Amino acid sequence: MLEPKKIKYRKVHRGNRKGMAKGGTEVNFGSYGMKAMEPGWITARQIEATRISISRRVRKVGKMWIRIFPDKPITKKPLETRMGKGKGSPEYWVANVRPGRILFEVEGISKELAQEAFRIAGNKLAIKTKLVSRRGLDENWRYQKIVWKWLEIKIDW
Repeated sequence: MLEPKKIKYRKVHRGNRKGMAKGGTEVNFGSYGMKAMEPGWITARQIEATRISISRRVRKVGKMWIRIFPDKPITKKPLETRMGKGKGSPEYWVANVRPGRILFEVEGISKELAQEAFRIAGNKLAIKTKLVSRRGLDENWRYQKIVWKWLEIKIDW
């Protein structure tokens, strides 16, 4: 599972989850992305389960990118412990996600396959998500490129 190698402080404040995402709001690497529609914490286990789910659909045909990283430690006190005596020890790691953040990206697969992969993967997360495509991505663009190459080769002969 994902977790930082080294951190400055072992325990952090809870923080707030208000507002929209500041960065990571556009599809930069792949053709399609999974966008968060509501705020929340996504645990390292959820990220791993989602990664496995997407990679099962994508297989060797496409490529996948994970755009979030769990860098926030969440502490928990032992069961049946009285109040006081300090904050508990770190239990797991979460990624703080706000609406608009791109969580995962895929490339090299059709829109229908990406939609199916992200629908199944979205069920593994505790927040609502939706499929977004890269700006200016035309469905026929790749096929046009192949046809143009074929025509250039044909003309050269």
